[in-house]
Amino acid sequence: MNKLLCINNLEKKYYSKQCETLAIKNLTFDVYEGEFLSIIGPSGCGKTTLLNILTNMDQLTNGTVTYLKPLKFGYMLQSDSMLSWKTIWENVILGLEITKSKTKENLEYVDRLLNTYGLSEFKDKYPQELSGGMRQRVALIRTLALKPDILILDEPFSKLDYQSALKVSDDIYRIIKNEHKTAIMVTHDLSSAISLSDRVIVLTKRPCVVKNTYQIKREKNLSPTQNRKDKNFAKYYDLFWKDLK
Repeated sequence: MNKLLCINNLEKKYYSKQCETLAIKNLTFDVYEGEFLSIIGPSGCGKTTLLNILTNMDQLTNGTVTYLKPLKFGYMLQSDSMLSWKTIWENVILGLEITKSKTKENLEYVDRLLNTYGLSEFKDKYPQELSGGMRQRVALIRTLALKPDILILDEPFSKLDYQSALKVSDDIYRIIKNEHKTAIMVTHDLSSAISLSDRVIVLTKRPCVVKNTYQIKREKNLSPTQNRKDKNFAKYYDLFWKDLK
């Protein structure tokens, strides 16, 4: 696989009048085209800060982030952030309107996504008329509408109940793989990280560094729900749990 991003000795410090806080220390890893990469670590270790640096929403203090080609990021937040007074169609094309890229080609692409992933009949509905899982699917399609090279997923299942989270993880995985996107997911959910990812990076507590990196090996690459039944699933869970302890 081709490299898209190279992160080398990344360091992030926060300053106040009283002190200096080192949040990330000497963080080094690469991101490859087409992979689903998950990043896990203790609460407050700097995972979201890292995502913000990669997407240029925050600045690093030292080190480098090298983009091996021009990259467009799509950021999917914990909350679906739907606008309740707009229809599903109006919500999914909102990014196109903001970026002034509401071309015929892009609108046809959004329409295809809605049709392909079972949401076309809900285009004229409002967010409050949809389940939490369907709203997350809509949020992903809204993100994909801008045709990002890399999807950033920040705790995408944390607002959902267990059953909905399983269904949405299958949906999101299928959409990302079908659309040939690269994904970076930050999560506290070890099971989701194992079942969705091609590779998992485990960070230490703050100031975080890479503690371990795991290439996830399965007997078969199936849906995330089915991947939870893989014989290696429990092994990875135990390894991640030990790393985080």
